[in-house]
Amino acid sequence: MLPFRFVDRVKFIVERQLVKGASFQLLVVGVFIGLISLVGGLLVVPLDGAFDDVGDAIWWAFLRLTDPGYLGDDVGNWQRFVSTVLTISGYVVFMGTLVAILTRWLIAKMSDLERGLTPVTLRNHIVVLGWGSQTLPLLTELLGSSGRMRRFLEKHDTQRLRLVVLSEEVSTAQMLELKNEPGIGRRARQVILRSGLAIQPDALHRVACLDAAAVIVPSTAHESGSLVTSDVETVKALLSIAAQARYFGTSLPFVVAEIQDMRKHPVIERAYPGAVEVVAGDATISRLMVQNILHPGLSDIYNELLTAGEGNEIYLRSGDTMAGQSLAEVATVRPDVIVLGMLRPKGTGWDVRLLMPADTRVESSDRIIMMARDYRETEADLKAKPLPPVRRGPARQAAVVVDTRQHRTLVLGWNRRVPSLVAELASYPQRRFEVDLVSVVPASERQREIQQYAGDQRHVICRHIEADYMVEGELRRINPAGYDSILLLSSDRLASGEEADARAMVGYLQLEDILGESQHRPQLIMELSDPDNRHLLAGHHSEMLISPMILSHVLAQVALRRELRVVLDELFTAGGAEIQFRDPGTYPLPASVDFQLLEKIVAEQGEIALGVCRHQPDRRGRYVQLNPPRNTFLDLESGDRLVVLCLT
Repeated sequence: MLPFRFVDRVKFIVERQLVKGASFQLLVVGVFIGLISLVGGLLVVPLDGAFDDVGDAIWWAFLRLTDPGYLGDDVGNWQRFVSTVLTISGYVVFMGTLVAILTRWLIAKMSDLERGLTPVTLRNHIVVLGWGSQTLPLLTELLGSSGRMRRFLEKHDTQRLRLVVLSEEVSTAQMLELKNEPGIGRRARQVILRSGLAIQPDALHRVACLDAAAVIVPSTAHESGSLVTSDVETVKALLSIAAQARYFGTSLPFVVAEIQDMRKHPVIERAYPGAVEVVAGDATISRLMVQNILHPGLSDIYNELLTAGEGNEIYLRSGDTMAGQSLAEVATVRPDVIVLGMLRPKGTGWDVRLLMPADTRVESSDRIIMMARDYRETEADLKAKPLPPVRRGPARQAAVVVDTRQHRTLVLGWNRRVPSLVAELASYPQRRFEVDLVSVVPASERQREIQQYAGDQRHVICRHIEADYMVEGELRRINPAGYDSILLLSSDRLASGEEADARAMVGYLQLEDILGESQHRPQLIMELSDPDNRHLLAGHHSEMLISPMILSHVLAQVALRRELRVVLDELFTAGGAEIQFRDPGTYPLPASVDFQLLEKIVAEQGEIALGVCRHQPDRRGRYVQLNPPRNTFLDLESGDRLVVLCLT
């Protein structure tokens, strides 16, 4: 074995000290300064009468090493030579190396601070675990929900909303995105970014999950075929939060978790013993798509009720202040509200009772379901003139009509929601669907995923076509005009939502050219992934669903009022109460009718009038008018339809 060289050994020891950080680097520089001062002092000690002792000589050397201003005070060639060497060494070792170490340390510290590695010291804040396409719409929803947020803050005894977002890697670009988002802007200072992954326990501690009033876990995108899915990360994050709570002996925060596969719902409940609401993201979008297939035009209602901005939303109000009143009496003192029903406690959950008779009495434990433009409108207006009470009897179940005709549906593109879409189509046994799936993804892979998720579906006939709908020749051979409905999906296999939407929009414009050559125009529904693209195709004839905006709205509103989830599940699933379009001729309407009279006539059928869907758009390009003022004359024209809530 060869012996170590002394120089190599010294280099190794010095290197191991330098990699330990700035403090050890400064220690090594200090040792070098001491050695140089010692050598310099010993070199000038022999000079006659220059120094009293060795200590004075070393101090002289140290002063020349650290301050070049002493260079002109020296006498004699040897002393000047040694002083010059010491001064030059001082520039290199003392000033250069010392400044470099301190500068590098300061830059590293600033980078760590910018990366968001410091744990937050907040209580009763809202934590969002993950940065993705849903983050900005989610933050916009939370910051824009003034009425619900005020109630939420009062409930948790806090004065100011604080949002903490956990991102894999925090950057200045994200802060710029926050400031440039129309719904956030200056309120970006209320958002705190922290680096880390939801599956890392230290990252969960960094955002103070255990001290949060609510923790929102949105779904994240993963590469196709990855063994680590978004649902796996969600379960791991919930297990980590529960483990930390057990270790510190604290209570568990309220969690709203989105899952892609709704079959994982029991797994979530087993993983997290605290209060948790689970939103099945893929199933929710699939339900909306299927209902839109069954009732064309319904996307405008979803986009109003389930996205931020102007228009109506669904609110819940506690029955404490309305106890003893009937639903009709509740509605008379709220002129800008449509009362949809109530929630009544049932065990550990809630019983959703939409379309209740108007004489139903409210109990203090109930929650009243209302549709309004603003949270303030849901409060009783005692100064305004009360509305005449609307008498609505029990809702009548519509007769089940079995449609034996095959509804032909063309699905262009492939994403993880297609299996749940097929399962949702199969949940309507009274209908028959024939679905052609067009994608470059191998047919065997698609068939296997559908089989694993939905099993054998007798009511849905699926045919797989391997083709690229971006190629005009292949799209023409499919003959899209021969279908009843066409769904254009945003792919989740591309690098970003922008790329997926770009492909979908180009395919849509190409599809429009082909359909323009045919007499028959099928219903066209397009799904987008990036909320910023929602205005690019304004004025076109397709119906549009922006999945991240809808899911962000649901997650944010459920976080602020957890009972809202069961209401949305009731409205947007098969059976029970549904929003539908009706021909005005279905009801005995006079020639001229305002919304108040329409509400009364529709109520006689046990249903609730929600608004009007126009055949022609208004000046703002809108077809649907929900919850118009009661004294507004509707001026119904040919092709207009009524929007009602009814039993199916």
